[in-house]
Amino acid sequence: MKNINSNKKELSAGQLEELFRALKARFEKNMIRHKGLEWAKVQAKLEANAEKLWSLNEMERTGGEPDVVAYVQKTGEFIFYDCSAESPKERRSLCYDREALDSRKEHKPKDNVIDMAVAMGIELLTEEQYRELQKLGNFDLKTSSWVKTPSDIRKLGGAIYCDRRYNTVFVYHNGAESYYAARGFRGLLKV
Repeated sequence: MKNINSNKKELSAGQLEELFRALKARFEKNMIRHKGLEWAKVQAKLEANAEKLWSLNEMERTGGEPDVVAYVQKTGEFIFYDCSAESPKERRSLCYDREALDSRKEHKPKDNVIDMAVAMGIELLTEEQYRELQKLGNFDLKTSSWVKTPSDIRKLGGAIYCDRRYNTVFVYHNGAESYYAARGFRGLLKV
């Protein structure tokens, strides 16, 4: 899966086969996340959206373990969230956004959350969406995940992140320029 042509955002036949195999196995293993939904309908929708497949593959490649968590009847969209037990491994040690990254004079992280999400074609989870995810299981018991920060907090230099400890979801704050080995981000994709 590592030889993705990111300019065209297309996957080879082998990459597609591997991605569908992983998504289907995860879908079938975690039916509690998507009661009443059928894999065949999800797959048909995915096959009709090549660029969305590329984004799902990016979620998978970076350790997000994407899975269907909802179907929106009104729009006909399936919603995928990163459902890895801990914050995705290849999306950690990132500050919040470009402004935060540019403000660091030394020891800059490799990237920032907002730019990486855009490059992957996904959206950063909001606090509300993060709380919805936590209703489907226990996530981020050892790690934490940046979430979309309200503009009034960001204007003051801060950013927010969440985790689950003591069977409770907590929301915290940090300077947006901070980054930690145990903090990444979770995203969503609408297909």
